[in-house]
Amino acid sequence: MISNGHGEDEIAVRILKPLQQIDPVLSIMALPLVGVGQAYQCQGIPLLASGQNLPSGGFGGKDLLRDIQGGLLSLAGRQVWALKQWSTSGSVILAVGDVVPLLLAWMSGLAYAFVGTAKSEYWRTDGRMLWRFRASVYWPWERGLMAHARCCGVFPRDRTTTTHLQRWPIPVFDCGNPIMDDLELLKDVRPSQLPPGLKILLLPGSHAPEVYANWRLILLAIAGLIQDQQSYVFLGAIAPGIDLAPLQQILAEQRWLPVSAPVFVDNTSAYSQAHSHLLLVPKGFQDCLSVSEIVIAMAGTATEQAVGLGKPVITMPGLGPQFTRRFAMTQARLLGPSVSVLSDSQDLSTRVHRLQRQPKQQWMDNGQVRMGNAGAGKRIADCLQQHLL
Repeated sequence: MISNGHGEDEIAVRILKPLQQIDPVLSIMALPLVGVGQAYQCQGIPLLASGQNLPSGGFGGKDLLRDIQGGLLSLAGRQVWALKQWSTSGSVILAVGDVVPLLLAWMSGLAYAFVGTAKSEYWRTDGRMLWRFRASVYWPWERGLMAHARCCGVFPRDRTTTTHLQRWPIPVFDCGNPIMDDLELLKDVRPSQLPPGLKILLLPGSHAPEVYANWRLILLAIAGLIQDQQSYVFLGAIAPGIDLAPLQQILAEQRWLPVSAPVFVDNTSAYSQAHSHLLLVPKGFQDCLSVSEIVIAMAGTATEQAVGLGKPVITMPGLGPQFTRRFAMTQARLLGPSVSVLSDSQDLSTRVHRLQRQPKQQWMDNGQVRMGNAGAGKRIADCLQQHLL
């Protein structure tokens, strides 16, 4: 198993769990190219090579030099060497992510399959005119790796991309997107547990220190919104492992006053300002998503999941390394009308009031089309058992 990102690691695990249920004696090793492979470690899956966290969090860009100074080249060398040594065992490889793990799988000389999480035909059909002149969102050399004789299966992230790749001799399967597995709206979480007001989910991301800069930008944006006479309940869903102290400090700077927290999720802290409340909720993403009506996000995977469950999302570009303007615009093309990108935080109030007036069913329909149904991990695992193992 080779994956290149925290979200990709999570997708890989969603495939490996049903695969292990199908074949309990199956020996699995993981090679996370980005980070320390926490998702694998939580499932007890051994790592082929130890990883490390880099300054960019795996997003490169303007932090590439800092990544190199932080040991990127030596890390890559250790990973390639470990894969070369392991490939003598005559096993098979599942690559998850973009062309990097796909290329490494091909270089191994072993049979392989590819779960393409990073690209979608929605980029091309919903994007700039230049994209539309390309035959595919995947470059010819990427399609060549997918059409190679040792490639036994390709699993795109959505049906539109799957259908398009069928134009070439690629063993492509329409199984869906595993990121929607084990994720559903919780019926036992009720808005009545919260203060009255429009419920808005805040997603500042999951990578420190970027999450703290994103949190500040989100709070500055909603500062104008809470001047309305309308009451709001902001649900700050904070990813596991994020230190809450800097977030609480920023809340104090923005004049949010601590108040008694409602009975909602363990370890929730509450704040108030004007007519509105804000809850800081660690490890409560699904609970917050279940009761929210609108999402304000500066996140990757969590935004996709929110759209998949039928929530309209407002995003705003940050300073990166992940959530830049380019990332935000690419994400909006990928997820379609469920996502709107703010060019000016002062437009937030207008966007929120506009979303309140629009029918909810359109968000449900678009989420279904763009992100698919749950159960993709099991479908991919069944297909791998049949064609690769």
